[in-house]
Amino acid sequence: MSERRRRTPDPGGDGQQPPGGGGRQGGPGRDELSSDGIGRRRPPGVRETAQQPRMGRAEMRKAAQKGGKGGRRGAAAASAAAAAGPGKKRFIDYPRFGKTGVRRWLPSWKQWLTAFLTVFAACVGVVFYLYQTTEIPQLKDLVKDQNTIYYWADGTEMTRKGDTNRQIVELADISPTLQNAVIAAENETFRTDSGVDPKGMLRAVYNMAKGGETQGASTITQQYVKNAYLSQEQTLTRKVREFFITLKINQKMEKPDILKGYLNTSWFGRNANGAQAAAQAYYGVNAKDLNLCQSAMLAGLLKGANYYDPTKAANRQRAEDRWKWILDRMVETKNATAEERAKCTTFPDPVPLKPSSNMNGEVSYLVDTANKYVMATDKTITQQMIDKGGLKIYTTFEKDKVDALKKAVDDVKNENLNLQKRPDQDKWVQFGSASIRPGDGAIVALYGGDGVENGHFDNNADAIGVQVGSTFKPFVLATAMQLGVQTATDDKGKPKRINADSRYLSDDMSEIRKPDGSLVIGDDGKPYRQKNEDSGKRGYVSLRQAMQWSYNVPFVQLNQDVGGQNVANIAEQMGIKKESFADPKTPTFALGTSTISPIRMATAYGTLAASGKESEPYSVTKVEVDGRERAGFGKKDAKVALEPAVADNVTDVLVNVAKNGTGSKSNALGRPVAGKTGTTDQNKSAWWVGYTPQLVTSVAMWREDPTKHERLSLNGTGGKESIHGGDIPTDVFTRYMKAALANEKKMDFPTPQPVGTEVDSSGAPSTASPTASPTMIDTPTAPPTQQPGPTQTQPAGGNNPPQPPVPTQGGGNCVPGVDCPAPQPTQTQPTKTHPGPTNTCILPGLCNSTQPTTTPTDPPTTTTSPTKSGKPTSTPAGGGQVAPAG
Repeated sequence: MSERRRRTPDPGGDGQQPPGGGGRQGGPGRDELSSDGIGRRRPPGVRETAQQPRMGRAEMRKAAQKGGKGGRRGAAAASAAAAAGPGKKRFIDYPRFGKTGVRRWLPSWKQWLTAFLTVFAACVGVVFYLYQTTEIPQLKDLVKDQNTIYYWADGTEMTRKGDTNRQIVELADISPTLQNAVIAAENETFRTDSGVDPKGMLRAVYNMAKGGETQGASTITQQYVKNAYLSQEQTLTRKVREFFITLKINQKMEKPDILKGYLNTSWFGRNANGAQAAAQAYYGVNAKDLNLCQSAMLAGLLKGANYYDPTKAANRQRAEDRWKWILDRMVETKNATAEERAKCTTFPDPVPLKPSSNMNGEVSYLVDTANKYVMATDKTITQQMIDKGGLKIYTTFEKDKVDALKKAVDDVKNENLNLQKRPDQDKWVQFGSASIRPGDGAIVALYGGDGVENGHFDNNADAIGVQVGSTFKPFVLATAMQLGVQTATDDKGKPKRINADSRYLSDDMSEIRKPDGSLVIGDDGKPYRQKNEDSGKRGYVSLRQAMQWSYNVPFVQLNQDVGGQNVANIAEQMGIKKESFADPKTPTFALGTSTISPIRMATAYGTLAASGKESEPYSVTKVEVDGRERAGFGKKDAKVALEPAVADNVTDVLVNVAKNGTGSKSNALGRPVAGKTGTTDQNKSAWWVGYTPQLVTSVAMWREDPTKHERLSLNGTGGKESIHGGDIPTDVFTRYMKAALANEKKMDFPTPQPVGTEVDSSGAPSTASPTASPTMIDTPTAPPTQQPGPTQTQPAGGNNPPQPPVPTQGGGNCVPGVDCPAPQPTQTQPTKTHPGPTNTCILPGLCNSTQPTTTPTDPPTTTTSPTKSGKPTSTPAGGGQVAPAG
């Protein structure tokens, strides 16, 4: 038997060292388990007792693997560590001694309980501290009036607002109907709740954490705390403070006192803080004299006066809907009877707004534009915060240019409008204009209306609802140059990109075809026919010439060839808001049925002026709140919307419009100008959007009945049969730009690089696409002098604009490639390498039969309209759109 098996145990702990005791030498150790516990020592090598457990083989093997390379050496080290014991006792046994693996790092239940109690005690202490240190100031101490100051671009003060209209009254001096309406709309459980809505606060915190839209306080008590004791910013810190202050107020104040404080500090719009100020501002009565109908309207403003003030046309329907909802809600919550509700059948219109004198002229519209930009850029800044004061807003508006734009509009109005002579036609005429620096986006001037002092409160420079007419056509041309037409493909199988020499049919009442050649069908189930401004039959013309005289038919067809949605996408890239577009699938989308603001039209044309780079418009360069600057304001990085060659070629086409076409009144500016006129169906609006390399300006003109908010025709306005974009709007533009650019040097537009190829319209005869010289065809050196014939109407372009060429019987003013006689062939005539336009007779029976119809190299051009129904009729068929040229 081996020595190990023969080893006898040490049952009594007599201190005898067994044979072969590990070969260790040293003094005797103390026997900690002896019965007497005194003076006995265990020799080294004797195994540990239960108090200090011996490591098992598996544990020693694991320790050896971790402790070193050699198994025995590692095991010895592990054994020695175990024999050494836990050492000095730690205050927190973590990592836990004697545990291995994951268990070593898992706290014990005692440690978990200790941690929980510690955190809980700390939270209670913080809550107790905040609760004890929260003070409720007197209501009179809450009024700290400040001003919000606006500055011109040069840093001088423009105006200031913030003379807060606030009158603190007792609850007894506030109509019970207003009290009940507010409770029904904002917090129906106000009289019984604890003042805090935990679910609402958690929702708000969650929204802020994920970066979503913030929301207001949930209960009247919380809203009172926010109004009276805290700032309007939406932050987690403010929400936590709001919670603790609400708890204390709800415990220390009675419900009537809380309601009194809330109604005296709430913002109702019109610069009115509190129920008394609101009653005076909206209805000219004291708060105690408000009736149920008026009270429900005022209660609706608490959700956001910017959106529910019925004075603004865009808010009217929204305000009425909320007014009805609050009245019904009052009945449901027993804050009013059904009989009382039944008396409110007519919406209580507020009295006219009394503007502050420092907001007269264009200042109110400049402030409105700046406020919208500030709130859109920094979501934590609200209208209520702006009205409360403490902000410094530095704008991009240049005073001299704002004054020059207003003078230009006023002078043109005084020269053309006369209410005594034409009380009906010259009434309710409105203008809207915006001037922007291309490549930068800074809005330097606006014309928003006649001024709030004259009862005009809407900002026309940012107006929606006014169709832009033919000023939309450049977007169609840009799309065709950038993306190509679907009627032809390049060598890669992609839509073929075209240039301004491409020829499209321009005949009045022409049928329109889809890219596959099929006819576009109108709403009545018949082939759709498009009308021009006049009834001329000019056959196929280049897109340059079609833009020059603003023919509708070519661009309606081109819109089909490139796809209306593609046009919308390109226009959006150039700066147009998506929500402004009409349905891109309609045939007349290319004619400007979309309603776009002057600011956005100037932005999109600025993209052309900047060789394809779109710069977002901005009106504020810096904002300070209580002395601290907010980030995110000022110029944004430009984005590439179009290829430079595309933008420059479109500009080249629009230079021809301004010089030789419908915008020729701009020649008086005396420097290179590009632009486009626009006139809409029934002559309800007229536009000119023009630009130089330094400045782009849009001018819109329309008539609107303020009582019905309906657009009226401009026919007869100013004593003119009709108003077109090349008339009064171009006149305003020219006068303003003369003053605005007086100290700036004349600059030429970039020379356009070639782009695309000549591609004729779908359905065009193959012989209708000669590669003629653009100079010979599209940009005449002098405007044609031929006057319209007896069957023609004068195209847009002003009082006496250059007229488009008219078909004649040989010679005279003719349209090259359409009705000009071809040169007489001779036997010695050399063969042309670049064939010119060919003769086309579009008036059968009237053509000179003796004129040659062919040349040796140029076959005759047929101008038959690609329709199946023969000659177009004189009235629209198939849903034809009577849309005048611009």
